[in-house]
Amino acid sequence: MKFIHKISVIFLALAFMLSACTEGFEELNLDPNRPKEATPGVLLGQMQYRFVSNSMQAARNFTHELMQVDAPRASTSGQGLHRYVINPGAGIWTSFYTLLRDVEDIYQISDALKENNYKAIALIYKCWAYSIMTDLYGDIPYSQAVKADEGIFEAAFDQQKDIYIQILKDLETANGLFDDTKALTYAGDFVYNANTLTSGKNVGIQRWKKFTNSLRLRLLLRLSKRDGELNINEQIKAILADATKYPVFTANADEAIFRYPGTFPYFNPYYNARTLDWRDGTYLTEFFLGKLNTDKDPRRAIWAIPVVVNGASVFQGIKSGYPTTLEYVVGKNSSYPDALKTLPQMGVMMPYAEVEFIKAELALKGFTTGKTAKAHFNAGITASMVQWGATMPADFLTQPSVAYDDTQSTEKQLEQIMLQKYYAYFFVDYQAWFEKRRTGYPVLPRGTGIPAENQFPSRVPYPTYLQSQNASNLNAAVSRIGKDDSNVKVWWEK
Repeated sequence: MKFIHKISVIFLALAFMLSACTEGFEELNLDPNRPKEATPGVLLGQMQYRFVSNSMQAARNFTHELMQVDAPRASTSGQGLHRYVINPGAGIWTSFYTLLRDVEDIYQISDALKENNYKAIALIYKCWAYSIMTDLYGDIPYSQAVKADEGIFEAAFDQQKDIYIQILKDLETANGLFDDTKALTYAGDFVYNANTLTSGKNVGIQRWKKFTNSLRLRLLLRLSKRDGELNINEQIKAILADATKYPVFTANADEAIFRYPGTFPYFNPYYNARTLDWRDGTYLTEFFLGKLNTDKDPRRAIWAIPVVVNGASVFQGIKSGYPTTLEYVVGKNSSYPDALKTLPQMGVMMPYAEVEFIKAELALKGFTTGKTAKAHFNAGITASMVQWGATMPADFLTQPSVAYDDTQSTEKQLEQIMLQKYYAYFFVDYQAWFEKRRTGYPVLPRGTGIPAENQFPSRVPYPTYLQSQNASNLNAAVSRIGKDDSNVKVWWEK
């Protein structure tokens, strides 16, 4: 019995010691650098960075090759975007849907906290992301998307028309939610720094509101062919007629750009890219550089590396869609300069220049914008120069190759506007491709190496992994649109 008693005493002593050792354990092990609870500010900055980094890489890896900004140095397989071969795309699909879960979290947390400014920002990101997704693929999961916490693991695909109806409603809602007398309580905004007030007003929130309506203007113009179904023209007129209720970008300070600070962890995604990956495997094209050379455009020196040809320093491009037998020599043509890898203003969601080109087109079509199409055209070029830090020569806008000619046909004037808009879209996700699909401009030369059967694409085929993860809903969507290939036009393009 004494032995058993001794053992009991020992166990009691050990239990007491362990209890004493762990008393206050949770308090001692709290990380002072980690928030105790999730707030919209904690989620916002990281979400902004990841979204724009994904969209920037999409511009570099997809849009630039398809839209003849650049082309690979060699392409012996006969494949490639520059030959209009569009493979099923999973990159943006996977990354955007992952980030849209963060958007929903920000919205729900903000709603519980009665933080309307955060709710509005979340709606903007939701609308911006889904507009890109639906313009890429057509019908996509929307109303049932990112709802695994509600038990929905196989989301139905919504029709593009229905998605756009809700996007436009959400942008209208966001516009009404903003309150420029309040700072963002939990901070976290890297785009407009709407974290503080200046003389009682939140300039950042005012700019978020301008982005809301500028984005809405972009999307309404994209839906122009569907005016009869969604009353598009009346919505455009309402925005143009009331700058107080529906403010849009009016200066470069307004543009929606995540400016990479160059500090951990917010580096430009190409910050550490190898020379081979950044420029030696890809060169800018003759089409892209051709007009810049003709115009002596000062953006050349920011966007391209000069090369020496016959003793002279020039900006020289390569053909796009070239025959498979052609291979360009390393280092003999212009490509992206390393300075772009650290340039803060690379994280573009929507530039001010775009709004001016939108207004130029609207003015050309008879909408009341307050200025002529020519004035907006010139303002758009100027805004792009300012955005990229270029010094525009005094006579740049009046030289014959640039000057807006309002004596030409409406179609020719539209072509002028869209060509300059194309340059203003440098590194802006997929917008140059979407606008080419909408208007037909710019007119791209067709390389001799593009097979006759390859058509300029109208969409990206759905990711192949959906065939195993969401087959029934995928098949229903494919059946509805006709077939899952890049030649099928989405609803607004038909």
